[in-house]
Amino acid sequence: MGSKIYVGGLPYSATEQQLSDLFGAHGAVASARIITDKFTGQSRGFGFVEMSSDSEAQAAIAALNGSDMGGRTLTVNEARPQEPRTGGGGGGRGGVGGGGRGGGGGKRGRWELGI
Repeated sequence: MGSKIYVGGLPYSATEQQLSDLFGAHGAVASARIITDKFTGQSRGFGFVEMSSDSEAQAAIAALNGSDMGGRTLTVNEARPQEPRTGGGGGGRGGVGGGGRGGGGGKRGRWELGI
């Protein structure tokens, strides 16, 4: 298995092919992926490259970290494993009394009405 590299500071116009070509000068690229916003499909300005060997990955990191691509300075380092996501968002249904049925016209508790 190769080594996964994080690449930050990518120009928003960069393509996965350009990323692969950039790293290809330093060894065999197994994969290159630019992360995009799931709603707009636009680049988020970072991506990941997987090199065929650890030595090629280290050479690419040493050569490309701090370099320029499309007027932006790249941050290139070894990718860390993704942290497990904790339950943060979502929240519960909170509140009592039938709000959230489209018009909020349901019954309300005394404490909501100030009685």
